[in-house]
Amino acid sequence: MNNTIAIFEILGMTLVITPWKIVGYVGVVLFAGRWFVQLWASRRSRKVVMPRLFWYMSIVGSLMLLSYFVFGKNDSVGILSNSFPFLIASYNLYLDITHKRREGEAA
Repeated sequence: MNNTIAIFEILGMTLVITPWKIVGYVGVVLFAGRWFVQLWASRRSRKVVMPRLFWYMSIVGSLMLLSYFVFGKNDSVGILSNSFPFLIASYNLYLDITHKRREGEAA
């Protein structure tokens, strides 16, 4: 069974969509969309703000892109380029959660 779908063909080139490409596309949308979340939160606060949703979107987007590059594409460059943001976003989320917890305990 072939899991590919040809979307369209132009000048002899065919755009083919696979399930792993869909995972990759959703990962890209999440990873890029996090900046709109950050922009919205900063405009609302009238100062630079990194909302927790930004870190969640970073982690999920990175994991989806890692999955695409590991299982769908088998591309070491994509794997390396998405591993680093995943680690940094995970650490920043950890810092955010522990900071809020300490603030709650101090109050």
